[in-house]
Amino acid sequence: METQAPAVTEAVREPARTQDELAPDTAAPFTAVRTAQFGAGFMLFGLLWAVGLMIVAAVLLPQRLTDLGVESPAAMLGTINAITAVVSLVSNLVVGNLSDRTRGRFGRRTPWILGGAVLGGITLTGVGVLSNPVLLTVSYCLSMVGLNMMLAPAVAVLSDRVPMRLRGTMSALYGGGLVAGQALGTLIGAAFITNALPGFVLGGALMLLGGVIALVLWPRERSAADLPANVGGLKDLLLSFRPPANAPDFYKAFVGRLLMLVSYQMITAYQLYIVQDHIGQTTKESAATIATMSVITMIVSLLASVGAGPISDKIGRRKVPVVVASALFAVGIAMPWVMPTTTGMFLYAGIAGFGYGVYTSVDQALNVDVLPSVENAGKDLGILNLATTLGQTVGPIITSTIVVATGTYAVAFPVAIAMALLGCVFILKIRSVR
Repeated sequence: METQAPAVTEAVREPARTQDELAPDTAAPFTAVRTAQFGAGFMLFGLLWAVGLMIVAAVLLPQRLTDLGVESPAAMLGTINAITAVVSLVSNLVVGNLSDRTRGRFGRRTPWILGGAVLGGITLTGVGVLSNPVLLTVSYCLSMVGLNMMLAPAVAVLSDRVPMRLRGTMSALYGGGLVAGQALGTLIGAAFITNALPGFVLGGALMLLGGVIALVLWPRERSAADLPANVGGLKDLLLSFRPPANAPDFYKAFVGRLLMLVSYQMITAYQLYIVQDHIGQTTKESAATIATMSVITMIVSLLASVGAGPISDKIGRRKVPVVVASALFAVGIAMPWVMPTTTGMFLYAGIAGFGYGVYTSVDQALNVDVLPSVENAGKDLGILNLATTLGQTVGPIITSTIVVATGTYAVAFPVAIAMALLGCVFILKIRSVR
């Protein structure tokens, strides 16, 4: 009888855990310390690379093109953004797949994240050093390759190492870091506009630190040397890029994200012109309005993204927060449509910003939950990320087409609303996730 007592006591003290509560890579309980390590790593990763990139992309790169005397800086910037969109799309998919297939004692994801941090940091700094527009463009493209060398494997870490019950929280912390980083990067970049080189150096350093600090904070990744070796040659590698078969929920999540990003970009990419042409403000008035909208959006998005993820984990549901977020975003879009005033734009910034903050914090966790294969998480997440790139490309094209055809932005609002609500339909049709 006495020998059985400790076992009974231990069983009471350590209740059985479900699979959703265990680390996928170790099958061990996820302690509070481990949760804090991953949470801090994801938040600082998103914050640092976003600040670094936005210092350059939002402020210093456009100014650099002007300072170099490029004939048409706006057109050159558009060309650079189009090229880097394609580079990001391809590199995210390729690196995600290659990280799935990586074998070595440092793990599958760690070498890529570290290599991407170094490449991204150096080449982002190079944008401020090079004076030839072609070489500058090449350097900026290489920085996007480096960024995606970090992003694809880092997001796959959610699938590899984080229990399902905490994925919403981790996704929220990462999303919160991104929201804050994007706003801070723009503000910091503006401070360097008359002395750009230190700003480029700072931007590159922060991108480098983002990857390094995440790897330092996260518990060390287990060796992948003992995983089954990849067999076959080039043909096998090429075949590995095939999209997953018999995975309807995966494709429903893809379409849902695509439609939401199209809706988001239709309005966000043209909000300055909407304030000027639809609301009727002058250039000076619109600058003040956009600045106020940015502050409103930053605050509500940050609050929403940090709060929604833990709530999603607590209630054990992903679809409901994503659908509510999309509906809120649609309501926000309707504000300047029915109320073409400054107040309408501020309501758009607040309501749509809150909805998008909730969306970004939970959607990434939903995407991880619908993955058909843990072994191919990097590649499959790369495919899902194509929806983001396509949405960013297609959304502005739809809006510009509407404006050219109708001469007004009024028609763009109901189309964007329809896109967001149609995305909800596809999310609701997902069966494998609650």
